[in-house]
Amino acid sequence: MAKILVLYYSAYGHIETMAHAISEGARAAGAEVAIKRVPELVPEMIAHQAGYHLDQSAPIAMVEELPTYDAIIFGTPTRYGMMAAQMKNFLDQTGGLWFENKLVGKVGGVFTSTASQHGGQEATILSFHTVLLHLGMIVVGLPYSYPGLTNMDEIVGGSSYGASTLSGNDDSRQPSDIELEGARFQGRHIAEVAAKLAG
Repeated sequence: MAKILVLYYSAYGHIETMAHAISEGARAAGAEVAIKRVPELVPEMIAHQAGYHLDQSAPIAMVEELPTYDAIIFGTPTRYGMMAAQMKNFLDQTGGLWFENKLVGKVGGVFTSTASQHGGQEATILSFHTVLLHLGMIVVGLPYSYPGLTNMDEIVGGSSYGASTLSGNDDSRQPSDIELEGARFQGRHIAEVAAKLAG
């Protein structure tokens, strides 16, 4: 049984929803799954004014716990084609783990969201992969064995690099069934790969 951490940052709830779908997929593959989030950096008053989703139930993760997992699946909204500052701040604290090779050989994956169809989903995931590779992690995406990647009937997120969703400019659009199923597929796929490596 693989032990998996779904680690996310979510300002408006879209990534949080996707994180739960990712965890459902991983659990379906028999994995033990924890869902945690990184700390908010925006002052509470400003976050409230911006409508941030501050009542999330997931506990805050600690950097030192990361090596206890066989796989870590990271979720972040896109900020100008890159991961959110909250997630980068958390990852920037992993220098000690990097120095001691604590994450080498662990499985890593990424999922994201953007406001628009061309908002930088792939750029965000690919630039995130760079961090995972520096940490020595084995990067696993969302393979084309998930049929939703070839769907042409509606506008959807998702690529072979990882699951994703679109929120709309006013954040009113919620993850679609195809996007959520892509997240479940990625979670299940990463759990299966991690179990093989752990075994």
